[in-house]
Amino acid sequence: MIWESIKLALRTIRRNVLRSILTLLGIVIGVAAVVALVTIGEGAQSRMTSELSKLGSNMLIARPGAPTPGPPTGSEARSFSERDVDALRSGLTGVRAMAASSNKQAKVVYGTASQDTQVTGTEPSFFETQDWTFTSGGTFSDSDARSGTAVCVIGATLVRELFQGEEPMGQVIRVSSMPCEVIGTLAAKGQSAFGTDQDNTVVMPLRTFQRRIAGSTKIATIAVSGQSQQVLPTLQADMTDILRETRRVQPGEEDDFTVRDMTQIAAAMSSTTTVMTGLLGAVAAVSLLVGGIGIMNIMLVSVAERTREIGIRLAIGARANQVLLQFLVEAVVLCIIGGFLGLALGYAIAGGGSLLLGIPFHFNATMAAVAVIFSAVIGVVFGFFPARSAARLDPIEALRHE
Repeated sequence: MIWESIKLALRTIRRNVLRSILTLLGIVIGVAAVVALVTIGEGAQSRMTSELSKLGSNMLIARPGAPTPGPPTGSEARSFSERDVDALRSGLTGVRAMAASSNKQAKVVYGTASQDTQVTGTEPSFFETQDWTFTSGGTFSDSDARSGTAVCVIGATLVRELFQGEEPMGQVIRVSSMPCEVIGTLAAKGQSAFGTDQDNTVVMPLRTFQRRIAGSTKIATIAVSGQSQQVLPTLQADMTDILRETRRVQPGEEDDFTVRDMTQIAAAMSSTTTVMTGLLGAVAAVSLLVGGIGIMNIMLVSVAERTREIGIRLAIGARANQVLLQFLVEAVVLCIIGGFLGLALGYAIAGGGSLLLGIPFHFNATMAAVAVIFSAVIGVVFGFFPARSAARLDPIEALRHE
């Protein structure tokens, strides 16, 4: 009976092709909008998680400045000192690597080529805390760090822009007004989750940076990489206690520094993206309701047009539930066809959007199945009233209908 109803529904759809296409548009657009927005949202979330992971694994970052709005912040915040760094180095356990650093924007010149870049002064362990890998050479030594040797490691963007195919190892570049020998090149990391080019960087010993680039002994950041993710909460609490002591923050006073867990930042940003994707998907789903109303409207018109046909069926022995099933199946078939077409269109839009935005494309089989099932549910919900109207027709009155 159901198979016969499906065949009859397909014949009816073919008989009114244009009307069927116009009826399907609401469902197609609704499903396509939901699928495209959710897929692009998932891709953006995946890209952000990937970029945040490039900042370093199991990492805590301490920066000067209150953790909540209000002074001291920005340039007014009291910077870290070597005393703070030494206290952390001697007092923390469960640490894989730790590095203090400061940075400043500067112009880098080699030959006739120049590039504005971020110069970072730090310790040899910096590359381990940030999970950097080298394409050639390596980090500077502890003796370079102590003596303030003019050596540096450069990122992939500088290798491309300054050297343009030439071998950078051993070459001398000018960072601001200081000549500096290139002793290593870093593997590309690409854009960060915050939109900055991580490969447009020069890294040199902290003492060299302080003496010849910054002109001060200020330390802007202390990065600590834990041995595992499980030790991070304890490590974060210990860092806070030690820094409060060394910076003489009195009991009851607010911290004049911030210790952030990168996994917490990643989770917060991921949660925000998930919420935004859900909201956009919910807004797009409204068009599915509009499509469902269109289905109901067209099915009511179809019942009115086929009143005499329904009367004949009832007169020759068809039961009311069989007539109801016929029209209900017709509505469901229409919605399922619309669901598949919307699915194809949605993934096509999502694929194009992913290429345009440079984010990964994720095919979600569960969402595809839910979209088609939801389309069928729309057909059942909005097709039931017209189908029931058809089933309740009086056979004699239906036969008299002109």
